[in-house]
Amino acid sequence: MMIPSLIWVVSPPAISDNNAPRRSQRVILKVSVMVLAEGADNKSISEETRTVTVNAHGAMILLGLKASIGRLLTLRNSRTGEEIACKVVYVSAHESEKRQVGVDFMNPCPRFWRISFPPPDWTTQSPEAKGSPRRPASTPQNSKQKK
Repeated sequence: MMIPSLIWVVSPPAISDNNAPRRSQRVILKVSVMVLAEGADNKSISEETRTVTVNAHGAMILLGLKASIGRLLTLRNSRTGEEIACKVVYVSAHESEKRQVGVDFMNPCPRFWRISFPPPDWTTQSPEAKGSPRRPASTPQNSKQKK
């Protein structure tokens, strides 16, 4: 069981066909999940893996199973045992034994990941963003005076 130690919010790349705004913020979070699917012979197949990013509408996962756009899967959160139906919406180019696969929940379920997501208008430029530029603190005057 993986326990998330750091959570980062990432701004989405502008790769959508219509450049529509994202429905929810992506958060970099490693969560152990079991991916359940139906094989070619109608037998159940599964793979234990983890997320790369999550959002209220799905996730990016690492997957060794063959995946194609539109394939229906079930994700089981390994920590909670909760399951959710999803559909493959993105498959990366083959990089290693596992590909990055984007899955979209059939119904939005922000509570599936058990985290609080930033508000929709949040950006990496928001004042609350870690590492965002801040006004420099006023520096004390040099206490040494020339005589």
